[in-house]
Amino acid sequence: MESIKIKDKTFVPFIKESEIKERVKAVAERINHDMAGKNPLLLAVLNGSFMFAADLMRELTIPCEISFVKLASYQGTTSTGKIKEVIGINEDLTNRTIIIVEDIIESGLTMKRMIETLGTRNPESVHICTLFQKPELLKVELDIEYVAMVIPNDFIVGYGLDYDQQGRQLKDVYTLLSE
Repeated sequence: MESIKIKDKTFVPFIKESEIKERVKAVAERINHDMAGKNPLLLAVLNGSFMFAADLMRELTIPCEISFVKLASYQGTTSTGKIKEVIGINEDLTNRTIIIVEDIIESGLTMKRMIETLGTRNPESVHICTLFQKPELLKVELDIEYVAMVIPNDFIVGYGLDYDQQGRQLKDVYTLLSE
């Protein structure tokens, strides 16, 4: 892994694909244990979580379903703080066990909005699963049950995460080189 350039920014290696896969497998094992006997609906938040959701689902051994929701709060390398729902949920969530699958949780505002939206649809329970969490940035109280990795407050790309829609296809995760 060498440094890479995406648009006007330089990124350096941060987390190898093999470590990500190990952490995804560990989270899947916990979900398999906790959700035994249930048929949870995974709600993957697009665009960033698509790789994580696919790898997570491949490691699950319990019956489960998947659907996608798209919420946007980013522009460039910073969160706009304004969250708008782009693609909604079409499934009946009444009495369903829901696992929200997110790529990264920073302020928690997007997740809070998502949980509020889901709450109006009468699910049995809502659980949060994220690939990355930046605890020092959390602005709201959330019960994040499944966290694959806790990371520092660095801007990252790869494994589904992007910089201005670029870099999602990278297998490894890279962090922004300080300028």
